[in-house]
Amino acid sequence: MLKIEHLTKTYGEKHAVDDLSLTIAPGEIYGFIGHNGAGKTTTLKACVGLIDFDAGEITIDGHSIKTEPLACKRALAYIPDNPDVYDFLTGIRYLNFIADVFGVDSETRTERIRKYADLFELTKDLAMPISSYSHGMKQKLVIISAWLHAPKLILMDEPFVGLDPKASHILKEMMREHCEAGGAIFFSTHVLDVAEKLCDKVAIIKGGKLLVTGSMEEVKGNDSLEDVFLELEDNDD
Repeated sequence: MLKIEHLTKTYGEKHAVDDLSLTIAPGEIYGFIGHNGAGKTTTLKACVGLIDFDAGEITIDGHSIKTEPLACKRALAYIPDNPDVYDFLTGIRYLNFIADVFGVDSETRTERIRKYADLFELTKDLAMPISSYSHGMKQKLVIISAWLHAPKLILMDEPFVGLDPKASHILKEMMREHCEAGGAIFFSTHVLDVAEKLCDKVAIIKGGKLLVTGSMEEVKGNDSLEDVFLELEDNDD
């Protein structure tokens, strides 16, 4: 579904991402772990075509993000670490705008908006301008928008930030259902206990370099993901 091959991105002399290779297959929830500045957001932005990169290749559903960006973007949805949305629109107009972009028909969009807005208890707020929304409400709105066109691949950068416990639980269920239906999810998070319980596979990155990747059991063994992460972070070798 998503193949990252020898991805390298530099800013001046700094390697934000250094020769990174990962493969996320259909049906997988893949966690991306690392401290602030490790290269997670840079990687995700490169995958969705928001930033160019210096070397390597990224393919989504068999299409290159460099040479076939539109084909890639039709197959994916992206939730950034900060829900930047059009504050002058109402919630429902924003969702209809996203549905228009992806060519979602009227009946399908109505059904999906109703389903997910009800789940997140946002239905009564959709008529309100987004400028009146809290951070958590905006996060719920962008999550709904990401699911509107039933993408094959969903990429998320710290998706649980700002969500209350109930909304976090709903999102985790949506992620699992998406992958059980054959989709794939690649997301970064600092919430290691959530990643440990939710992810099929995990990658840990430090200073732009991949430290370890594999199934959750392969990576953590008999330890917790937090213990493994802290040990790797403290090891400079």
